[in-house]
Amino acid sequence: MKKNKKKLFIACDTSKISKVKKILKYTKNKQIKIGYKFGLEFLNSKGGRNFIKGLKNKIIFLDTKLNDIPNTMRSAIMALKDLKPNYLTVHISSGFEALKAVKSVSKKIKIVGVTTLTSLDNKNLREIGYNKSVKDLVKHQARLANKAKLDALVCSAHEIKFVKKFFKKEIITPGISLNKIKNDQKRITTPSEAYYKYKSDWLVIGRSITKGNIKKNLDELMFQIKKK
Repeated sequence: MKKNKKKLFIACDTSKISKVKKILKYTKNKQIKIGYKFGLEFLNSKGGRNFIKGLKNKIIFLDTKLNDIPNTMRSAIMALKDLKPNYLTVHISSGFEALKAVKSVSKKIKIVGVTTLTSLDNKNLREIGYNKSVKDLVKHQARLANKAKLDALVCSAHEIKFVKKFFKKEIITPGISLNKIKNDQKRITTPSEAYYKYKSDWLVIGRSITKGNIKKNLDELMFQIKKK
């Protein structure tokens, strides 16, 4: 693999195994390193867990977004180990003790700290009781992730510049749109901007690729990120 090969997680946001099989079939690409992100929708669907367990030679990203007391989060990691995920998400807002508990049992699983969801903006943070802006809250969360020795961080491309001052490991960026359609996300950017302007390590893209003609959408992504 080339050192500068771009890295992409494709979000398999569906409850249907047939849809995931289609995504896997039409996203084979040697020019980019591809992993597959499975969230609660698929993980909790009928047959979803066993399907993930049966995948071979794939980079698996379990987007569980664990957020609970330390013992429960530690136990959840143990219960998910048979799926052999490469990456697994936890909310940094679960607190330092919970993050430490997860890391104590994670072993080969890379624990990914989720900062502030890309569906939230400053107004939304005020609504749920935060006094900090998105920028300041994410900076604070990055410091805590670093202190807890997490392996990667999820944040919007717009916060990467600030996050990298406090967190030096992998940065995973959701809120990516090929056509700048926001859907339910507010802090979005394009793939080209995320890779070249903001310097993200991994992008997470769902509907922009998986809705409609998957192969055509992936080709469009490759065209957009082709270095001129």
